Amino acid sequence: MILKQTEMMLSPYSEIYDIVVPKDNFLRQLNELVDFSFVYDELKDKYCHTNGRNAINPIRMFKYLLLKTIFDVSDVDVVERSKYDMSFKYFLGMAPEEPVIEPSSLTKFRKLRLKDINLLDLLINKTVEIAIETDVLKSHTIIVDATHTKARYNQKSPKEILMDRSKKLRKAVYAIDASLKDEFPTKPTSNELKDELDYTQKLIDVIDANHTISEYPQIKEKMNLLKETVTDDIEQLRISEDEDARVGHKTRDTAFFGYKTHLAMSEERIITAATVTTGEKTDGKQLQSLIEKSMAAGLEVETVIGDAAYSEKANIAFTKERNMALVAKLNPSVTQGFRKKEDEFEFNKDAGMYVCKAGHLAVKKARHGKKNVATNQTDTYYFDVEKCKVCPLRNGCYKPGAKSKSYSVSIKSDNHSDQAKFQETEYFKEKSKERYKIEAKNSELKHGHGYDISKSSGLVGMQMQGAVAIFAVNLKRILKLRR
Repeated sequence: MILKQTEMMLSPYSEIYDIVVPKDNFLRQLNELVDFSFVYDELKDKYCHTNGRNAINPIRMFKYLLLKTIFDVSDVDVVERSKYDMSFKYFLGMAPEEPVIEPSSLTKFRKLRLKDINLLDLLINKTVEIAIETDVLKSHTIIVDATHTKARYNQKSPKEILMDRSKKLRKAVYAIDASLKDEFPTKPTSNELKDELDYTQKLIDVIDANHTISEYPQIKEKMNLLKETVTDDIEQLRISEDEDARVGHKTRDTAFFGYKTHLAMSEERIITAATVTTGEKTDGKQLQSLIEKSMAAGLEVETVIGDAAYSEKANIAFTKERNMALVAKLNPSVTQGFRKKEDEFEFNKDAGMYVCKAGHLAVKKARHGKKNVATNQTDTYYFDVEKCKVCPLRNGCYKPGAKSKSYSVSIKSDNHSDQAKFQETEYFKEKSKERYKIEAKNSELKHGHGYDISKSSGLVGMQMQGAVAIFAVNLKRILKLRR
């Protein structure tokens, strides 16, 4: 049963907060900035209102997740810190002497209460609303880009995942007391996941029993992460490493396994929209959605700034119809005009190559034809034919027995003459200089809030991680702009 009780419980010790949590404390400022009752309104239908044991208020549970993201710690560590950190307790609406939750409650909250909620748009829209109300969001320009996040399990088998995490924990222990090695269980020799799980649990038990060693911060953090992997993600471990994650390409020679978060950000560095996709999706295809989401959040968009990935034909037409300026340089490989099988081959601007519908990247490119003649030049992209021979999607794409597989693109720059002229204007050149801002925001998400690696398995988990991380960085930015 859920009660609509968001106020701090009465306590004779509440005045201590006025002493130990000053007015300039970040979490105090956050509490004063945001009315978190929107969380209750959004989640109240996920709870029973008439019977059963009283549930922990969803606002407090959400704040726990927010603290976890802001300080980039595990479930266990964020709860542990809320026992003694008065700024945490104040932010959570707790009395100084009030007991904390069980860390496992956060897992249940994510899986049961946040299920089927469009948390990403909800939290971004809320921060944009706050930014507009506090008069810190004034521009009519958005900057767009994508950042990649590696899958938590990064193409490893479930057994390899546990082995890797166990190894890191053992190394941390050896650095302090190598003699404990004699007490550790014998490593399994089979390939069975069950045996590795049994070994992992025994290893944890041994370290837990040694209270001196287990309290070292460098060991405690690694052990909590291992425990969380076993308990929170055991179902995913038994199924696969990460069924949703896909291979994406950062450059022609480098790839990653995971997800992409496509972002739109105002010139004040407040994120106004985001979409989370699997790693192989191209950046340009997300532009229209980012513009529409930004407008739905309350932003009046007049100018869009991005790299060459966003200058494809459909995006030029979309922004032109809405009287928006698209500050994105033309790329002949992207903006070539009409081409065959547009839905089967997409251009990856980071690698500079086309990707087929199976996710295979072209291995080389050749340009045919002469410049400044009546006929159009073409770019031909060649794929690894050995992959095509065994590809499950080869029917209708690869002709059996063929010695090569290529895809040709006709370059028709005349279709983009207006955009080419716009590129030469001073407005375009000045606005292009603003694009660096979103690179810094991507770095803040990754290095400040653990967005470089997904914290759970699956696209839904990645979307949830993105929602809370963006909510956190937006609120931090709003507080900074208000000073």
